[in-house]
Amino acid sequence: MPDATPGDPPATATGPRVAAFFDVDNTIIRGASAFHLAHGLYGRGFFSLRDIAWAAAMNARYQLFGENTEQIAEIRSSALSIMTGHSVAEVVAIGEEVYDQVLELRIFPGTRALLDDHLAAGHQVWLVTATPVEIGELIARRLGATGCIGTVAEHRDGFYTGRLVGDLLHGRAKASAVQALAERDGIDLRASYGYGDSANDVAVLSSLGHPVAINPDKRLRRHAREAGWPVREFRDRRRAATRGGLRTASWAGAAWMVGLALRSLRRALRA
Repeated sequence: MPDATPGDPPATATGPRVAAFFDVDNTIIRGASAFHLAHGLYGRGFFSLRDIAWAAAMNARYQLFGENTEQIAEIRSSALSIMTGHSVAEVVAIGEEVYDQVLELRIFPGTRALLDDHLAAGHQVWLVTATPVEIGELIARRLGATGCIGTVAEHRDGFYTGRLVGDLLHGRAKASAVQALAERDGIDLRASYGYGDSANDVAVLSSLGHPVAINPDKRLRRHAREAGWPVREFRDRRRAATRGGLRTASWAGAAWMVGLALRSLRRALRA
């Protein structure tokens, strides 16, 4: 099977079962899907002002000091506590609205074309994301993909318990999940394709025969160059040049949340 190169559609699958695995945030959708979902949840009373201020502080701390295991655990614990007691159906319904109003408009046409080419070639297409699996599956359905491997929040009788099943699908956990899916479905990983934007995707991309960096951050771009992986850039030049963009966008997100908290607080004080 020929290597995936910029401009080449994937070859038709013959012989072993072939799949294409796509990261979601900044690969299929510009920005963070969970951020837009959180905005929708806030508008329906899921979050308090304290939650918003805490999220802004965590975002700012991440930008200053980087990511670490303790911070990820702290964010995970807070997010799960917010969801406790809410119904899965409620969250999915809000996710549908967020997709229609926001996410659909933020899909990269170039990535969508690649995904459609894989489907036309008879390949399975899976989204692999740290986003909650219910939201990932929603996006997969809307795109016509085979399915989604995502972070699984435990629920009983249709309501979230505040615990995870397994761990966040992040870094090496993505590669392990893809390996498990391949064993279950008889997928030939060496004949399969992977698309991601972040250095956190290196583990899963390295497990596949045809890795492609899409809108890569600096570390993934450097790794792709050293490994000889194709790079696809679907952002406009201005966005690509500022991929300190994740940095800039994250600061903007933090500022937005702080501003939202302050405006809500002012309205509460006036009342």
